[in-house]
Amino acid sequence: MQGAMMDLRSDTVTRPTPAMRRAMAEAEVGDDVLGDDPTIRALERRTAELLGKEASVFVPSGTMANQIAIGLHTEPGDEVLCGARSHVYVWEGGGIARLSGATARPFEGEGGLMTLNDLREAIRPDDPHYVRTRLVCLENTHNRAGGRVHPIAEMAAISQWARAHDLRMHLDGARLMNAVVASGVSASEWAQHFDTVSLCFSKGLGAPVGSALAGSAETIRRARRLRKLLGGGMRQAGILAAAALHALENHVERLAEDHANAQRIAEAVVDTEGLSLESGPVETNLIWIQVDPSLGTAAEVAAYLRSHGVLVSVLGAQVLRACTHLDVSEEQAEHAADLIRRIEPAMVSAMTLVY
Repeated sequence: MQGAMMDLRSDTVTRPTPAMRRAMAEAEVGDDVLGDDPTIRALERRTAELLGKEASVFVPSGTMANQIAIGLHTEPGDEVLCGARSHVYVWEGGGIARLSGATARPFEGEGGLMTLNDLREAIRPDDPHYVRTRLVCLENTHNRAGGRVHPIAEMAAISQWARAHDLRMHLDGARLMNAVVASGVSASEWAQHFDTVSLCFSKGLGAPVGSALAGSAETIRRARRLRKLLGGGMRQAGILAAAALHALENHVERLAEDHANAQRIAEAVVDTEGLSLESGPVETNLIWIQVDPSLGTAAEVAAYLRSHGVLVSVLGAQVLRACTHLDVSEEQAEHAADLIRRIEPAMVSAMTLVY
């Protein structure tokens, strides 16, 4: 296949569509730190409405949204219950400890997803010797669990248990709209089980920058203070909010196309000797791939794919990740699938000197 590289490293690599660029260019703006940006305010209202919350705040990244939430719900020395493979624990630079002074207690869960059975006995005793268990963080869809949708019945059960024990609930909903499209469960139905919910606009939704954190009006008032403290107060950022608004209005239903394209690639992985689905069946737009040593290393397989115009992420000695998104067409997904099916050990080993 000739032309530009097909980039399957992440759904964060998307570029604004022409229609999105027009919306950005025409956006009405103001100073958001002073509360004067009308486009940001419109996005925050729309996001809160979508998630069934009183308010939301626009922030530069999903990491900032999650870390603000943890800071809102904990005090230094408190304990956060989270997945051992969750984004907040693995991929946010130790922010739980460094920014909030809290400790994380990770659980492996079932296939990476925490269950109520994991948590029933997790609350520390009310004793000065122990940290105070305070917050439960869940993730939906769960990146490192293969983009799986965390079943809503399990989330509801965890939420009911948490509230009965005066614990707070936060949802890392970076790819929540993927879960909505895959499950048919509305965003507000997912969000009702949580005190705060983050939502990322720059992943599957295809905006260039930005996330939001939603919750009660008082919670979000406090969140604005933490956003300022963390350097997240932006000025005429309505041009970014316009992209996010465009994404919410135009790019949600089409996520089903990404899921279908991911299935095409996943089927090729299953068909190829030496490759397997590392996290089980693919449910949304993420394909985690286990490379058998008989085929080579993950880096060697990635180098082979790159030499044929396809980029994937190397996320372990024998682990790859591919991610479908707005900039990957059905034709391109089929090309990637065909390329994967042609992989043989001799082809991969030939890349050792190239990589």
